[in-house]
Amino acid sequence: MQNQLWLMGSLTESTSRFFANIDTSEMCTALKNYYRESYGKINEVQPPLKVPANVDLMDNFVDLCIVDAVSTQMDFVFNFERKKFLEKQMNYTPIPYSEIFMKEKSVILLSGIAGIGKTWLLRKCLLDWSNDLIWKNVELVFYMECRKLNQYQNISNINELLSVFYKDVLNDFSISNHSALFIIDGLDEFKYLNELINCSSSCNYPIVNALTEVQKYKYVVAGRVYAIDQYQSISTEHSNKLTIQIMGFNQKGIHNYIENKVIDEKKDVVKETLNSSSIAKAMASVPFYLCSMCKIISDSKEMNKNSFLTMTNLYASIFLYFFQNHIIKTNKLINKIIEDDSNKKYILNICKIAYELFVENKVIFSEEEIQTFIIDFDKIETNLFGFIEKIETNQGCYYQFAHLTIMEFCASVYAYNYLSSEEIIANKKLESCLSMICGLSNICQNSLLKFLVNLNPLKNCSEKVLYSILDRLLELSRQTNYLNTYYDYYEHYYKPNNDLLETYYINLFIECFYESQSSFTDEIKFIVDERKLWREISINNGKTFYETSCKNYFVNHYIKSGRKLSELRVHKNILSDEEKNLIIQCSTNVRDVHFYCPIKFEECKPKNKIEWLSINISSYLITKKDFEENFLSWIKLCNGLILALHEDIDFFEEIFEWIRCSNIKKLSIFYRGKYFDNLDKLKNFITEKSLIS
Repeated sequence: MQNQLWLMGSLTESTSRFFANIDTSEMCTALKNYYRESYGKINEVQPPLKVPANVDLMDNFVDLCIVDAVSTQMDFVFNFERKKFLEKQMNYTPIPYSEIFMKEKSVILLSGIAGIGKTWLLRKCLLDWSNDLIWKNVELVFYMECRKLNQYQNISNINELLSVFYKDVLNDFSISNHSALFIIDGLDEFKYLNELINCSSSCNYPIVNALTEVQKYKYVVAGRVYAIDQYQSISTEHSNKLTIQIMGFNQKGIHNYIENKVIDEKKDVVKETLNSSSIAKAMASVPFYLCSMCKIISDSKEMNKNSFLTMTNLYASIFLYFFQNHIIKTNKLINKIIEDDSNKKYILNICKIAYELFVENKVIFSEEEIQTFIIDFDKIETNLFGFIEKIETNQGCYYQFAHLTIMEFCASVYAYNYLSSEEIIANKKLESCLSMICGLSNICQNSLLKFLVNLNPLKNCSEKVLYSILDRLLELSRQTNYLNTYYDYYEHYYKPNNDLLETYYINLFIECFYESQSSFTDEIKFIVDERKLWREISINNGKTFYETSCKNYFVNHYIKSGRKLSELRVHKNILSDEEKNLIIQCSTNVRDVHFYCPIKFEECKPKNKIEWLSINISSYLITKKDFEENFLSWIKLCNGLILALHEDIDFFEEIFEWIRCSNIKKLSIFYRGKYFDNLDKLKNFITEKSLIS
């Protein structure tokens, strides 16, 4: 799937002669024939789980999930790419392929994280155009990769660019006389992206002017999420524009991949392993990760259940597997590999490069930049390929990490081994690495992580890093500005806005705790109590499976330590198994519970007294049976009740009886514009209502 689409560069000599000196219709036919011949079957990069075979892209195109990306943040930076991807997974509405490409758009902006299937989709488009299925009104389609465009910085216009890329096809060609569509792939790899975004008449790179000229025609631009978000700022003039994001394989695609690519005796193990880990389940939609996980599981004689338990475990397993099988190509066990100083030095070099570039937010880098911190880079350059890709241009060689999530992991490994806890905490650019740095502190002896945390003999990597990070995150949460508050009319006091950084830092604290797989040690108990952790658990549509797993782990240890949660808030009525489990755990020891919608969950019955129960279902017209099943067990165990009801419910008298039979000491009920704060008022209202009727 990572194979590169070298359009004219890979044309055979006979094909080139065939293209020469032909008119537009013949050129169109020749291009279509070329696409069908070259990309009808592609040599998909995949683990050799079965006998390697070409993939028929027309008949066996694995379904990719395509979603609207208009709401993607414009100030996106690449080191938060993974987090945003996981969040968007929970909220997307898929768009059918036919809806995107059958209805022709002047501009399509296509984004997605590394290895998600962007190039695969573009190849599918080329084949469909070649078979007259899409873009029927377009005479010519031209495909260009940005990594190849980097070689031609002195080309200043479209015609000149086409004469170079298609010199055997376009003799005395003028693009202005034809209906054309341009496909630009790998925008994030374009060396002059900043100049393209901020293009001015004084730009020093003519190739930027050529790409700017593309905007006069129909075009598709594909790239990493951060690059496409930046590019949107210069494509605002087009009203007939579609911005979409590739979310990877949908569930059907994942199932088909496992069925077609994994040997029969390993299929159940793969499915069970993926289902047992929320992070593995989420990342399975990314072809690169699904491919890697399937290969690791298939090659393992006995699968360690912790291999994909956390994000850190997942990345470590992929990193070490790739290093073992594709870099040094050995059958030695990992512990024997790490004993070799040359292998340890290799890992350190990769991690150091990743760290230095990560903190500078660099995606593409030169040899000179690397040599500032790896002095003998010229001697080890070829050994680094695999994790790092080389891009050759007329101006020299440039490099990039094959996958930025692996780059982020390597940066975390370096920071853990070579930075003090104070340095890690002080560097804001490492914030997205904190959870994996904490994950590296996991002292489980059955984990591969132990081979990556003792790379620096001069540093004693102890639990101090974990405790320092957790303490700092809670300190930051307490420093949040509480002036931005809202008034809760049902609970009668001002509360901090959940959009504030406090929530962000607490969620990051919980994620770090989960990645560390730590217990509630005396040190962590002290941190939590000293910093007065805001102990609120929310369940809503914005939470990922991974976030819910993190919270489950935290709540389990928090309550087992004898502590009580402050609040449980439920904003969601269709619950996953993880969310149901979270509610069950919280219900064992929580002070206040807030429901903002009905929930059908029979197992969800509280075990201990609740101080305040708030049920705000004024927007939901539910039946007596549903109300009883949803909330009665909670009402029976609360000291105080806040209830907001839909004005058309017809069982208000039954609610009065349930409350009367309960041991409720404080009451606030909102119904039909009236407010009731005691049973006498409720009884009088019901009596008056009966007399009127």
